[in-house]
Amino acid sequence: MTAMVKAEGVHKSFGPAHILKGIDLEVAPREVFCLIGPSGSGKSTFLRCINHLEKINAGRLSVDGELVGYRQKGNKLYELKDSEVALKRRDIGMVFQRFNLFPHMTALENVMEAPVQVKGETRAVARARAGRLLDRVGLADKAANYPSQLSGGQQQRVAIARALAMEPKLMLFDEPTSALDPELVGDVLDVMRGLAEDGMTMIVVTHEMGFAREVGDALVFMDDGVVVETGHPRDVLTNPQHDRTKAFLSKVL
Repeated sequence: MTAMVKAEGVHKSFGPAHILKGIDLEVAPREVFCLIGPSGSGKSTFLRCINHLEKINAGRLSVDGELVGYRQKGNKLYELKDSEVALKRRDIGMVFQRFNLFPHMTALENVMEAPVQVKGETRAVARARAGRLLDRVGLADKAANYPSQLSGGQQQRVAIARALAMEPKLMLFDEPTSALDPELVGDVLDVMRGLAEDGMTMIVVTHEMGFAREVGDALVFMDDGVVVETGHPRDVLTNPQHDRTKAFLSKVL
């Protein structure tokens, strides 16, 4: 079976700062893959490399068997044009900490926008799907509301619906609940739980250890740009093998 995501010796630097120092990992189709670790460990940078928002400096990164941002001819890698990268990025949904909704559009219009603009769908088809997706995330009654009229948790659920509107094969979540008030976190996690049950492949950067334990299929602890420990979430969280993992978990559990 082809891995949905495969990273081989992935390095990323910003100037003199070496952020990713040779990341090796595989995410299987339908897997919920959780990334944990302290701030600055490279988790979010790695997510941004997967959909080529950041270019890697060395190594190989592929999604569903195809290289991200490059094509291979013989032994050489050639960078894809921006238009080709954008075409591939359609298959990857991303949900950020900050919701990044268009403030001048209603919830329904936010969810419709990309399929119409990027895929050239008719507004009727996009509107019907947007309505179904808002219903799926529990916001059918908020379709006509603007982002400023929604709570943070509701905005994040609209953002998830918007990412799903492109019918991606992979969903990336970058600490999707970290900007939310505690009482709003559960609604967002419930939506993500539903996606997992539907078989969506997901990579989730999270501080929600309960979600990782309950929903995750694999858990990676990253620190200082390297993968320190990987395993089943329950195993890593209850019986970490590395001192760095133990020290981190002692602070967050």
